Amino acid sequence: MKLKKTIYCAVTNDLNYDQRMQRICTTLAVDGGYQVLLIGRSLPTSKPLFEQVFEQKRLNCWARRGKLFYLEFNIRLFLFLLFRRFDAVCAVDLDTILASSYAAFFRRKACIYDAHELFTEVPEVVARPRTQRVWAWVARHTIPKVTAAYTVCESLAEYFENHYDRPFGLVRNLPFALPKNEIEPILPRGFDSDAPIIMLYQGALNDGRGITQILEALPNLPPRLVLWLAGEGDLSQSLRTKTAALGLQNRVKFFGFVAPNDLKILTAQCHIGLNLLENKGLNYYYSLANKFFDYIQAEKPALNMDFPEYRRLCNQYPVGALLPDLSQNAIQNGINQLLIPEFYKQCVAACAAARDVFTWEKEAPLLLAIYAQALQGQK
Repeated sequence: MKLKKTIYCAVTNDLNYDQRMQRICTTLAVDGGYQVLLIGRSLPTSKPLFEQVFEQKRLNCWARRGKLFYLEFNIRLFLFLLFRRFDAVCAVDLDTILASSYAAFFRRKACIYDAHELFTEVPEVVARPRTQRVWAWVARHTIPKVTAAYTVCESLAEYFENHYDRPFGLVRNLPFALPKNEIEPILPRGFDSDAPIIMLYQGALNDGRGITQILEALPNLPPRLVLWLAGEGDLSQSLRTKTAALGLQNRVKFFGFVAPNDLKILTAQCHIGLNLLENKGLNYYYSLANKFFDYIQAEKPALNMDFPEYRRLCNQYPVGALLPDLSQNAIQNGINQLLIPEFYKQCVAACAAARDVFTWEKEAPLLLAIYAQALQGQK
């Protein structure tokens, strides 16, 4: 009997909340027939791993953040990979590529680069020139040598190809199709009722995500508007403190980390999705966040930035409002536009048309083709 080829995927995230890698690994295991292991990190707050159709492994690190964490994680990842049997290792973003590429080199196996973001341009790196130079060196040293590479949007693919002189495939971060009968029973009441109008932000509570600006805008928006925040991050505590200082405890709800299946239910209950970013570096400017498509799948009009990828897709399917910037005036105008019943209904209709187009089921074959080609010739 022919043995299944083995693929290891490496991230620095808590595996339970990484929807993107859960989709990718499920597709590789179920549709591709590969034996898949997803490797992540263990945190003091980590809950037991959710059961998946692929294997999972958490690495324990003494360091929790910063340079020491990335160094320790890559050393531990390299040693783990060096003494395991695999046919390909997938480095997810730049923070796992050193260990993955060197292990693949010594084992004479394929190394695949999954660029979810432009790591050298994230705000935390841009603000530290020395750190940025180190990550830029890592990118120049490793990306041109990988067996295959892909990213999540056209803008990033073009950037990577121009900078590293190698082709990048395109595999967008789309959700699984969500049957309508799963969300219809929990749809929120309309604007014509007295119920609150719920705005939802899902994702990391980090710098540059527009969350502080939304909080500051909330007192000047209709009192029925409330804000739900699903996620945690570097700004978790400061956002809670700011909420209290603004007297918004009754209009803002922090859900903390939310498991992917629970997040679908939460999204179905809201009225408006939030997908806001400051133009702090090219990583945000060229982004195409998974939440953009999650809101479409749940038929939720969203407030998005007028950045290249969102503008491109909203020109095809006008699924929400586009903001030129994160000024208080722009945010208030954008939200008030979504509160116009006729405009809101048009956005819902656009979401209904787009939700059948932007699904993981239609994107998955692109992923499988990249891995099949990268594994050709592997014994």
